[in-house]
Amino acid sequence: MSVNRVIVYGGRGALGSKCVQYFKSKGWWVASIDMNVNDEANGNVLVKTSDSFTEQAEQVTTDVSYLLGGQKVDAILCVAGGWAGGSCSSKDLYKNADLMWKQSVWTSTISSQLASLHLNPGGLLILAGAKAALSGTGGMVGYGMAKAAVHQLCQSLAAKNSGMPPDAAAVAILPVTLDTPMNRKSMPTADFSSWTPLGYIAETFFNWATRVDRPASGSLMQLLTSGGETQAVAAP
Repeated sequence: MSVNRVIVYGGRGALGSKCVQYFKSKGWWVASIDMNVNDEANGNVLVKTSDSFTEQAEQVTTDVSYLLGGQKVDAILCVAGGWAGGSCSSKDLYKNADLMWKQSVWTSTISSQLASLHLNPGGLLILAGAKAALSGTGGMVGYGMAKAAVHQLCQSLAAKNSGMPPDAAAVAILPVTLDTPMNRKSMPTADFSSWTPLGYIAETFFNWATRVDRPASGSLMQLLTSGGETQAVAAP
């Protein structure tokens, strides 16, 4: 009997760990790509820190190919990322913009190459955008730029001659605020009922991976939470 397989890029982060747990609970073989090992995953690829994109990309791509050993996967979930603020006058602008580019654009670009190499026909690639990046982000310039680039990449992957496998779909999620322990710690007085639960996202990814209510390739799906209820709504 064939086993379903998924790669979680950022598999030790809050959302990535939840995805590893959820897909494992459904009997899937799960690989984690991260700078730290996820002991719950079936296999791990450790990302080596580098200031060279090509160096890091080639290392991850080589190690994933070795781990898979010719096996294809049914889904790749790129949920790596982070947040940093700063306007164009911030003394940390360059540092924060560089960090955002590495966390979001590097990982998404590598994931798109992994999809071309290892994703089954009809498979799913998830990228992590942000609702905020649908418009200007004056107080978090680097974050907005990086996430907007992810949106553009998602749409490019749905276009003709993108290199994606036949009938495969690239979909970006555009959350507002994720309900993570770190966010609760940094914003203890916020309205948590407007934050998107990680379990909802993991379940949604599983549904899309199994072709239940999967959006069209290239879709930018806003995750809108109010009163503890979340909806995935396509961006206009």
